[in-house]
Amino acid sequence: MLVMYGKLGIFSSLALIIYTILNLAIFKLIPVTMSLSGIAGFILSIGMAVDANILIFERYREEKKIGLENKRALSEGFKRAWPSIRDSNISTIITCLVLYNFTSSMVKGFALTLLIGVVTSMFTAITVTRSLLKAFLK
Repeated sequence: MLVMYGKLGIFSSLALIIYTILNLAIFKLIPVTMSLSGIAGFILSIGMAVDANILIFERYREEKKIGLENKRALSEGFKRAWPSIRDSNISTIITCLVLYNFTSSMVKGFALTLLIGVVTSMFTAITVTRSLLKAFLK
């Protein structure tokens, strides 16, 4: 993220650190046993969090290329990225719910950690990343 997006990558990295802390805190609160399948679900959810940031930054870049000012480009970038983020995460949530309800314990661990990670990812992509970028633009 730092190489591809420069200064924006710093905010993405900060958002991903916050994402990881929140995710691990939720794992501790529930509590989630981290088996190999649970770790795989967590790693996959990190990839989805990175994907959400990439979608946001690419949409922001597109808006900047057509000449919008920073604040407006950021608003439009988030607005245009949201449907893709929402759709991919909702389909993953549905898959996690099916896996959790109809499979064995090893797959349930994967589904649970992935579900928690995806929900946390949606929160951090929309609130944390947006807040960090808005603060930076000011």
